[in-house]
Amino acid sequence: MKIENDFNDIDALGDDHFSSSSETPLRADAFKLSSSEKINIIKDDVKHILETLGLDLNDDSLKGTPNRVAKMFVNEIFGGLDPDKKPNASTFDNKYKYGEMLVEKNITVYSTCEHHLLPIVGRAHIAYISNGTVVGLSKMNRIVDYYAKRPQVQERLTIQIVKELQAVLNTEDVACVIDAKHLCVNSRGIRDIESSTVTSEFGGKFKDNETRRELLDYIKLDTQF
Repeated sequence: MKIENDFNDIDALGDDHFSSSSETPLRADAFKLSSSEKINIIKDDVKHILETLGLDLNDDSLKGTPNRVAKMFVNEIFGGLDPDKKPNASTFDNKYKYGEMLVEKNITVYSTCEHHLLPIVGRAHIAYISNGTVVGLSKMNRIVDYYAKRPQVQERLTIQIVKELQAVLNTEDVACVIDAKHLCVNSRGIRDIESSTVTSEFGGKFKDNETRRELLDYIKLDTQF
């Protein structure tokens, strides 16, 4: 009876969007296996899941699915777990002495909810104020993509993006706002297809109400080209 209650409690935490840490929970041996070894193991596990569901994997449409899913997990949607894929965010001296905030908005977010392994799809908006160092614009998109490509909760993703850019730029003056839809809410459970989740992390000067308001006003600008 206790085991059943424990499982019920764990399920409830997942539906309540619970996160245990701002760091991705990885085991100490997370990188002991190579990517190809992981693909082979996951392929067998996916095959077992599909067969348990009663599907005929001899069908032409299904027989390649276990291998496709395994490669997708390791190389694509969970590729951000691999530290070797972390983007090298080159920085440059702020020689033009631009001292106002820089905002990169509407960065596409594709991630995966760690509670049900269903997609999270949305937009990230990033801002920083240079203290003498700037980073290439595309590198901010790559940082978002790297941390999004792992089992995530949106709160953790937001914090990880800010912490990474603070380290890269050597400044606390970094902020991130994410607005995303979670298919664990939209396609199952409550099945509310209209709701989205907004999270934010404000560091340094962005904790000041006036600076924060300036950022939020930029985000609301309607960008059309």
